[in-house]
Amino acid sequence: MNRAISYGRQTIDEDDVRAVVNALTSEMLTQGPLVEEFEEALASHTGARYAVVCSNGTAALHIACLAAGLGKGDGVITSPNTFLASSNAPVYTGATPIFADIDPATNNIDPAEVEKKLSYNSNVKAIIPVHFAGVPCDMERISAIAKDKGLTIIEDACHALGAERRGSDGKWKKVGSCAHSDMTVFSFHPVKSITTGEGGAITTNDKRLYERLKTLRSHGVTKKTDDFVNGEDSPWYYEMQELGFNYRLSDIQSALGISQLKKLGRFIKRRKEIAGLYSATLEKYPFIKIPTVSDCIRSAHHLYPVSIEFDEIGVSKKEWFRLMRKIGINLQVHYIPVHLQPYYRQSFGYRPGDFPKAESFYYKEVSLPIYPLLTDEDVGTVTAALISTLACVSARKPDDDKNDCACL
Repeated sequence: MNRAISYGRQTIDEDDVRAVVNALTSEMLTQGPLVEEFEEALASHTGARYAVVCSNGTAALHIACLAAGLGKGDGVITSPNTFLASSNAPVYTGATPIFADIDPATNNIDPAEVEKKLSYNSNVKAIIPVHFAGVPCDMERISAIAKDKGLTIIEDACHALGAERRGSDGKWKKVGSCAHSDMTVFSFHPVKSITTGEGGAITTNDKRLYERLKTLRSHGVTKKTDDFVNGEDSPWYYEMQELGFNYRLSDIQSALGISQLKKLGRFIKRRKEIAGLYSATLEKYPFIKIPTVSDCIRSAHHLYPVSIEFDEIGVSKKEWFRLMRKIGINLQVHYIPVHLQPYYRQSFGYRPGDFPKAESFYYKEVSLPIYPLLTDEDVGTVTAALISTLACVSARKPDDDKNDCACL
C-alpha cells in the first residue's frame, strides 16, 4: 500500500477553510455571534427547541449531568459498551455509575437489563443510553421505563448526529430532538459525523435546563438582571451564583461547525454507501458478523463494527490486529468495557464476568475504516486484506516467523 488507511478522519473542504478564515478575520474570536448561529443551526437540524455548544462532548455530558441535579448518592444507569466519558461524567458529580448489559443485536444498552437494574437499585436518578456506532437506542421503550420511575434521560449521541429512528406511531424521530429524553449530547471530534476540531453540544426542549446549561458552561455566571441575587443594576455587573466551568466553544470552531453541518446529509450518505460495500463482501463469511440492519433505524454509521469468531477460526486477535497495522490498515476496537478498567474495578467493585454480553462483544469486535473520504478502492483494499490476513494467521504454525506473512 502507498498510504496508511485510518479507521476514521475528518472531511475538510475549501468551504470549511473559508468559514474559519472569515471567523479569524472577524472582530470576535470567541463569545461572538457565530456561537449562537451554530446553536440555532443544531436546534433546527435536530428539531429540538434549544442547543448549547461546549468545548467537547465530555464537557457537554458533565454539565448535562449537573443540570439534571445529579450528585452524591445518586445512581446513573448506562452502558458498559462505550467510551469512558459516558460514565465518567456522572462520576464527576459524585454520582455512582450502574452498568446495564447490551443487546447483542444492536450492541446498545438493553432496556430489559435497565429494568432489571432498577428492580434492585432504588437510588437511580438518571439513565444515559449510548447510541453505539450511530445506531439509535430504543428510546421509546427506555422513556417508558424512565417515566414510570420519574428518571431523567440524557442521551449520549456522540456517535449519532444525523441518525433517526421510527417510532411506534410510524414517524421518524431525529436523534437530538429529545422526543424521548430530557437532553441529548453530541461530540464534534474529528472522527464524528461533523467536526469543530474539538467540541460538543447539548440539545433540549426544556427552557429551565437550557438556561442552566448556559450558566454552567461559563463559570456559573449570569448577566440577566432578573436573576440577580444582590439587586445590583450597574451596566458592568454580573453574578456567579454557582460553581461553573469554562466549557465554551469559540467562534472559530463554531464557524467550522456551521459549515460542516450543511454537509451532514452528504457525509451520512457516503458512510452508508461504504457500510453497504463492506456488508456486500463480508456477509459471505460465516465467521464474521456484520452490523444488523433494521427498517426502523437510519444509522449515522459512525463506526462499522464487525464481530469475528477468532477462537472458531484459530486466530489471535492481537496478532492479526498488529499484522493489519503493519500493512497500513489502522483498525480500532470499540470499546474495552468500562467496568473492566482499573479505576472502575477499584472504585466501584466491578469485575470480569459482570456484563458477559458486552465482554463477549469486546473480545470479537473490530472497527473497520469508515469516513466520507474513503474511496471504493480503499474499501476493497481493507476487505481483501482482512480476509487474506485472517487466512494467513490461521494457517501459521507455532514456530512460524510472526512478523512475516508471505501470502500478502
